[in-house]
Amino acid sequence: QVQLVESGGGLVQAGGSLRLSCAASGTRFSFNSMGWYHQAPGKERELVAVITNGDSTNYADSVKGRFTISRGNAKNTVYLQMNSLKPADTAVYYCRGVFLGHVYWGQGTQVTVSS
Repeated sequence: QVQLVESGGGLVQAGGSLRLSCAASGTRFSFNSMGWYHQAPGKERELVAVITNGDSTNYADSVKGRFTISRGNAKNTVYLQMNSLKPADTAVYYCRGVFLGHVYWGQGTQVTVSS
């Protein structure tokens, strides 16, 4: 069974930094792409950043210049370095992996940014 596990969330003051990690287990394949999404209370889940297995990246406009997505050396690991955090970044952050059209999600990790 494929599982994605996120870690690294927490409480940080505005202007601070956090690094999220995501590692998958139970896979015999490498994801075509991995990404991070976030969902704030009462809002839709939205793309934050995505990286392909060719290292192409795409970011939401709201995080460009502040967040960096990268792949780990281990298969199916991905990181999200979040700098200059804002209260508006407060949300549950989910890791997502895609393989041949199949989508896998992690359980999410809470990020709270205080003003």
